[in-house]
Amino acid sequence: MLVLGKLTALKVAQAKRPGLYGDGGGLYLQITARGSKSWIFRFWIAERDPATGDFVRDAATNKVKGRAREMGLGSCITVSLKEARDRALECRKLREQEIDPIAAREAARRQAAMARAKALTFNQAAASYMGSHRVAWKNDKHAAQWAATLKTYAYPVLGEISLQAIDTTLIMTVIEPIWAQKPETANRLRGRIESVLDWATARGYRQGENPARWRGHLDKLLPSRAKVRKIKHHSALPYAELPAFLAALRAQDGVAARALEFTILTAARTGETIGARRSEFSPREKLWTVPAERMKASKEHRVPLSDRALELIATQASAEDAFVFPGGRPGQPLSNMAMLMLLQRMGRDDLTVHGFRSTFRDWASERTNFAGEMVEMALAHAIDSKTEAAYRRGDLFEKRRRLMDTWASFCNGVARLGTVVRENEMTTKDAMIVNDGLHSSLTV
Repeated sequence: MLVLGKLTALKVAQAKRPGLYGDGGGLYLQITARGSKSWIFRFWIAERDPATGDFVRDAATNKVKGRAREMGLGSCITVSLKEARDRALECRKLREQEIDPIAAREAARRQAAMARAKALTFNQAAASYMGSHRVAWKNDKHAAQWAATLKTYAYPVLGEISLQAIDTTLIMTVIEPIWAQKPETANRLRGRIESVLDWATARGYRQGENPARWRGHLDKLLPSRAKVRKIKHHSALPYAELPAFLAALRAQDGVAARALEFTILTAARTGETIGARRSEFSPREKLWTVPAERMKASKEHRVPLSDRALELIATQASAEDAFVFPGGRPGQPLSNMAMLMLLQRMGRDDLTVHGFRSTFRDWASERTNFAGEMVEMALAHAIDSKTEAAYRRGDLFEKRRRLMDTWASFCNGVARLGTVVRENEMTTKDAMIVNDGLHSSLTV
C-alpha cells in the first residue's frame, strides 16, 4: 500500500542531519553535508527486451532488471512541500505510462528552446556568437571583417529569418551569386554562417543538419573553388633580379624603403615588420624576437639578423618602447599599405610585399642546399602535421642564422647567380663565391 504525506512543513524546517527523508511515493527531502535542502524524486526504470517488449529478468533471481534514477525537483528555498508533492504526482503519472520523467523534462526544455528560437533571428544569433568569440580572435580587424562580411552578404537575406527556418535554399540564395566572382569571400562567408548555425544548435536554438556545411552537402551543389578560379598567388620577384632591385630600393628615401628592405632581409610578413618595437631587438645577440600575439601562428618567433638588417635597425632612431618603423602620426606604426605604395612609386606595381617571401623560398630551394624545414621555420610557417610538430621542438636557430646570412649576402650581390650553395659551405661570405664552372656539380 502506497503511503504518502509522511513529512510536514515543520519537520522539513527542523530537519538538520544530512540524509534522505521520505515523504512517500518516491518524493524525498535531501539534506547535504553543507546543510542545503532540496527535493528529489526517486524511481525505477525497468529494462525491456527491444525485440519483444517484455521485461528482462535476472536468470538467478527472476527479478526484473532495471536501474534506479533520481530527478531533482528544486530547492526547498523556492519549492514548498506542497509544490514538491504536486511535482512528484506528475512524475508518478508519467511512470504509469512508462515514460521517463527526466527524459520528458529534457524534451520539454528543448521544445521551449525551439519556441524561443522562433523569436531569435540570424542577425541576433550572429551578434551573440561574435560577442562570445571576440576574446579568442587575434585582433579587432578580424572581428570587423566578420561583421562586415555578414552585414554585406548574409543579413539582407538571413538577417530577420528565425534560426530554425534557415535551410539550404536560403544559404544558396546568399552564397551562389558570389561563388564564381568572389570565391574566397564566398567561402569565408559560408564558413561564418556555418559557425553561427553550429553555435545556435549547441545552444538549443535549432535542430537538424547545418545547411551551410560544405563537405557532403554544399559540395554537391557548388563547384570547388579550385575549379571556379585558380588561386592567384602574391606576385613575386624572380630571385635573379633581387640584387638589382635592392640597389634601386636603397636609393629611395623614407621609412617605408628601410622597412621594405628589412622585411626582405628577414623574410618577414608586413605586420611583423611594421609592429616591431625597439625592445624586441637584441643587437649583441643579433636577434629579433617577434611576440606570439603578432605572429600568424600565435607562437613567438626568433629571427636571426644579418649585419645589414642590424644596420637598418640602427639607422631608425626610436625609444625603447617605440615602433622601429614609425608612421606619420605620433605613436603609430607605419601603415600596412606604405610599402606597397612605395613599390608603386618605383614602378613595380607588378609586385607585392608578401611576394618577397616567395622570392626567398624560391632562392633557398633552387640555389641552396638548406633543409626545407629550416626554410619553413625561417618563414614562420605553421606545421600542419601534428606528428611532425611533436618531433620538431627546437627552432634550428643557429642553422637558420647561416641561412639568413647567406640570403643577405645574395641580396647584397656577393654570390654570383650561377652558383648553388650548400648549407655547410655557408659559414663565411667568401664561401658563397663559388666558381661558375662548378655549377653542374653543385646543383641539387
